[in-house]
Amino acid sequence: MSLTTFSFPTPTRFGAGSIRELPAHLARLAIRRPLVVTDGGLVKTDAFRILASVLGEGGRDLDWFVFDGVHPNPVEDDVRQSAALFMAKGCDGVIAIGGGSPLDAGKAARLLVKRPGFDFNKFYSEPADWTGLVPFVAIPTTAGTGSEVGRSSVITLDSTHRKAVIFHAELLAKLVVLDPELTVGLPPRLTAATGADALTHCIESFTCPQFHPMCDGIALEGISLIVEALPRAVRDGRDIDARGRMLVGAAMGAIAFQKDLGVVHSMAHPLSSLCGMHHGLANALCLVAGMNFCARTKPGLYRRVGIACGADVLNCSDGEADCKTIGFITQFLAGIGLSAKLREHGVKAEHLDALVDQAVDDPCHRTNAVPVSREDFRSLYLEVI
Repeated sequence: MSLTTFSFPTPTRFGAGSIRELPAHLARLAIRRPLVVTDGGLVKTDAFRILASVLGEGGRDLDWFVFDGVHPNPVEDDVRQSAALFMAKGCDGVIAIGGGSPLDAGKAARLLVKRPGFDFNKFYSEPADWTGLVPFVAIPTTAGTGSEVGRSSVITLDSTHRKAVIFHAELLAKLVVLDPELTVGLPPRLTAATGADALTHCIESFTCPQFHPMCDGIALEGISLIVEALPRAVRDGRDIDARGRMLVGAAMGAIAFQKDLGVVHSMAHPLSSLCGMHHGLANALCLVAGMNFCARTKPGLYRRVGIACGADVLNCSDGEADCKTIGFITQFLAGIGLSAKLREHGVKAEHLDALVDQAVDDPCHRTNAVPVSREDFRSLYLEVI
């Protein structure tokens, strides 16, 4: 058995109204001049108004500033602009609020605060000392990426126009606030898409062949939580219990995928960088095809996923267990409105070559349950376009 390392993040405050404790947490972290990183849509929401109210109650020693220019799929300039504003205002900590994009941008901005002008293309080729990054507080308003508990940031780089995964333990948040009250305004379609992202994380991380049984257990429980709670959250956005369970399920998915991911994510990343598709939606529309592909080569792969979903697979053959599990996932996604083809979201046949090129280069499929070739990617995209 090979040597490996296990670790789990991150101090988390969970529950309805937990955002109201934020000033006390900021004082503990010695943050008096935070930069709030978010996007232009989020600043118009009740979630941001609640945050503004809470920060306004923080006392005379608390000054805060806002960068609200993060793109739906964050780009390198988002990181550079937020870091520049941080330094111009003399800030001492970052609060990121929103979906995975502001959280990823906020995390990465701290790297440029420590090393202004750093070239992200050299992140792995020229390793630097990243200890002592300014403190980071993550407040998700969607239940999808789990970026709040992640040690990575996914950014589209200027030089390649491709998504790059910036990974380092120092990127972890000093505090995560999971307050379901902040997610009640998320529309049903985004609730569904972000929830499907979390589900994909759990499924792909569980079936990733890397050895990490603790992550396996978290992934399976995450699947169980999401399958039960997501339809309720889509149906009734004010269901606080469902919203809270989804926040926890999304965080569990992100913790689990420190094992790594698979073919579905390698398909989804180019759909975002090339076609502007929401990451969770891209995962949802590729998930069933990816599962079928893996099951054909490795029968029985999804039996325990099926058990976690509540599918009747215990006494089935391996092939039948996979079939029932994938059928369950197909119906589950259709039930929350995620059964369309990629072409219905602007993806065209002429995108195919570029999609395949980027998918092949994407690292996620290197830890897929079964090997994936260039022709496999082409066939998979043709199946879902």
